Amino acid sequence: MSTPNGFPPHSRACVTESMEGGAVQDLHAKKAGKAAKKEAGDNGVLTFEDPPSVGTSLNETLKLLPDELKANMKIKSITPRPPRKPRLERAASLDEKSWRRWRRLRTSQESLTDPNETSSSNSSLQEASLSPPIRGRASPCHQGCQQNSLHSSPDISEASPMGKSRGSTSDLGKRASELSSAFGGLLRAKAFAGSKPRLSQIMPARPLPPLEFNVASHALRTANKIDSDCMDYRHYSQHKFGRVRGSLSDTRLHGNGMVYDNCSTDSMKSTFSLLTPIRSKDVRSRSYLEGSLLASGALLGAEELSRYFPDRSIGIFVATWNMQGQKELPVNLDDFLLPTDPDYAQDMYVIGVQEGCPDRREWEIRLQETLGPHYVMLYSAAHGVLYMSVFIRRDLIWFCSEVEYATVTTRIVSQIKTKGALGICFTFFGTSFLFITSHFTSGDSKVNERKLDYNKTIQALTLPKNVPDTNPYRSSSTDVTSRFDEVFWFGDFNFRLNKDRETVDSILNQNPETDVSKLLAYDQLTSEMSRGSIFKGFQEADIHFRPSYKFDIGKDSYDTTSKQRTPSYTDRVVYRSRYRDDIHAVKYSSCPVIKTSDHRPVFALFRVKVRPGRDNIPLAAGQFDRELYLIGIKRRITKELQKRQEQKDQKSSSICSIS
Repeated sequence: MSTPNGFPPHSRACVTESMEGGAVQDLHAKKAGKAAKKEAGDNGVLTFEDPPSVGTSLNETLKLLPDELKANMKIKSITPRPPRKPRLERAASLDEKSWRRWRRLRTSQESLTDPNETSSSNSSLQEASLSPPIRGRASPCHQGCQQNSLHSSPDISEASPMGKSRGSTSDLGKRASELSSAFGGLLRAKAFAGSKPRLSQIMPARPLPPLEFNVASHALRTANKIDSDCMDYRHYSQHKFGRVRGSLSDTRLHGNGMVYDNCSTDSMKSTFSLLTPIRSKDVRSRSYLEGSLLASGALLGAEELSRYFPDRSIGIFVATWNMQGQKELPVNLDDFLLPTDPDYAQDMYVIGVQEGCPDRREWEIRLQETLGPHYVMLYSAAHGVLYMSVFIRRDLIWFCSEVEYATVTTRIVSQIKTKGALGICFTFFGTSFLFITSHFTSGDSKVNERKLDYNKTIQALTLPKNVPDTNPYRSSSTDVTSRFDEVFWFGDFNFRLNKDRETVDSILNQNPETDVSKLLAYDQLTSEMSRGSIFKGFQEADIHFRPSYKFDIGKDSYDTTSKQRTPSYTDRVVYRSRYRDDIHAVKYSSCPVIKTSDHRPVFALFRVKVRPGRDNIPLAAGQFDRELYLIGIKRRITKELQKRQEQKDQKSSSICSIS
């Protein structure tokens, strides 16, 4: 089969490149000019009445060749060869045809995504000529063009005397074939596009933000589906008082399809661990005996403090209760130690008791049982019937210094230890704490005696002993409360209301809820603190609860005996700080459900700022009362099992009624 000019298809390139075939080249140009009509529209896109032939595209391509190529095109005339036999191909299946059709459509869409395609026709042709060849599956016409170009290349190299030179015609022929392929792809893209406009793919204006590599991140846990309770982490991120719970076990990692082998399991555990990873070089240089405030790896430094407390504040529960020496303890202490008003438990619990029960150990076990396994008893001390217990979260015991305590007896006879004071102090990170529980002299009119008890306590309480003062320049040798950053003083101060019983009862009946401002106008302690004669520098949160003294045991009524004692706010919690606004009172209330004593327990919740410290202080090194911890947890589990058994027995039992 030959072309209208009498030349076989495989020799078109050779004829058009020779100097003798100039007339044929002009004839092809004229025919291509008649077949292609350029429309001068607004969009500047080439449209054709008939599909362009292979020769037309090749001629148009050759017009774009540089002058060097035309200068070197001195090719001798050759004898035309007969056409080669067509190569037989197997019939394509339906799947292959559909795949080819999809591939052609995809190629046309990719070519239309060029944002500069709406420019003039000349610029479009130039861009097409400079673009790299299409590597996808081409149409049959395109394949024929490529085959003819490849077949003509060796012929030209053989006939040309410059075939062995550096700028050989073979390289130029390959370039011409590549340009012809690119031009043919552009025309096919136009033909497939049709009259319907196609929009380019929608891509984001800016790169997506990186995924936060934090195990507490809600997005990370939801995307990887590590924990089923991933919603808890979103709640945790909004409230910094709680702690993330849960761990990644091997079974859960393999069950979710996240890991493949044991090596992958270890890698996932180290990557998604709730603990901050520690580098080997940091472990080598880590010192628990010396350190600075800002040193990397310091146990009490700023880095460790920010990891546990990002806002650098802890929650402290302080409570006082005069137990009246009763042997019977409350059945349940949840309402006392774990009030429902705050959503989270506190980081530290300090409970002071006056006229404590005979069995002090049983009282501490009950406290441990109520607080549960998340807390350990850091320290406890006693002075006669004055008890104080300090509980702290078990993961915070490593940041405490050694605990020290001292006592003061305010009685004339020192052997009688019913009245006096008990103080416990320690340093947490870089902040020193002092907790004092006291039982002052009783009596409605003995205000001066109570002042003497206060003055004796601040002078005779010898603290601290071995733990260094965090700010000795602001300390006083005559006032123990000036030697600590944060001081909490609580107990039965025995200050009364300077009013008769009838007036107090009438005020309580008028305001049965929380308006007790009229009663506080007669409060002895409020009056003395305003004068500065006692508790200098201390503050007290606003009182919105009824007087905590004196009740009939087991009842909600005040003293109905012959003495008819006046209800009073004898049980108080006051605080002071070296630095302004370090202590913020969250709640100040009483616990009216505990009725085993003539006093109601009084408690206060605080948020206290904590500063980083140095590692050169004597550390407690994780010391706590292990025996008490095991007894309390065992009793807690035993009661829980008994409760479940009782519920099971109630469900299994049946009651028959005879009518």
